[in-house]
Amino acid sequence: MDLLKYKLIYFLLSFLLILPGVYFLAKDGLKLGIDFTGGVILEYQFQKPIEVEQLKVSIIGQGAELGQISQSDNNTYLIKLKPLEQNQINQLKNDLSEKYGPIEEKRVESVGPVIGQELTKKAILSVLIASLTIVVYIAYSFRKVPKTTSSWRFGAAAVVALLHDVLVVVGIFAILGKFFNAEVDTLFVTALLTIIGFSVHDTIVVFDRIRENLLKNIGRKFSEVANISVVQTLGRSLNTSLTVVFVLTALLLFGGETLRWFVVALLVGVISGTYSSIFNATALLVWWEERLGH
Repeated sequence: MDLLKYKLIYFLLSFLLILPGVYFLAKDGLKLGIDFTGGVILEYQFQKPIEVEQLKVSIIGQGAELGQISQSDNNTYLIKLKPLEQNQINQLKNDLSEKYGPIEEKRVESVGPVIGQELTKKAILSVLIASLTIVVYIAYSFRKVPKTTSSWRFGAAAVVALLHDVLVVVGIFAILGKFFNAEVDTLFVTALLTIIGFSVHDTIVVFDRIRENLLKNIGRKFSEVANISVVQTLGRSLNTSLTVVFVLTALLLFGGETLRWFVVALLVGVISGTYSSIFNATALLVWWEERLGH
């Protein structure tokens, strides 16, 4: 079974997968949550339970720009809104009290745009530092590969696959933000960093098998060794990913609204990471070796 002879098709599929997301990302950008844009966090306790959707309608009906609502115990709701003046907050509380009865105000916090800008810079910096560290680490770890290839190519191919997964997730969230009001917050950044770790881990498993087989098959074509390695690790990669997907699917179904988009980001990233480890990172490494390896 020669999986890597279709590598150009894999590259084309990845391009077609990323393209719509990049289009919406360039056209509309991401729908940023209050962690990035600034806003207000309200924690209210009502005397009786209220449907979250019903509460959303009531808040939007008062002219407030809603970010997110999550429900906890004892009829308590955490409400995230875009920036409001204090008199607007008071008016919103009064209107909700008239509709749903007395409200106990647990917390009122303002998140300024300066904090949002700082989080954005740190998020981008985290991805860049992680990418650079991964290249150096893999290049060092694979320094004993046969001299016909280069350990730096392993690192670069892993980072290309990593960036592919980041682009897929970010692009899909640009689409979800456009059509389903999916917001990007600090949990999304956490999901991205987790996806980076998962993607690189899966890629290293395949690359490590390639390194072992290169040492056992001196003189054999690199593409043949890479294909053997992919076939040997394919079952392990699929089994690992499926167990994660099953857990995330359960969280998506039963974890509540607070975790919804965080879990969606992880699901997309895990599936993309499994695909890219084999059909992007390894295929790119083979393509690179065929062009420059000899």
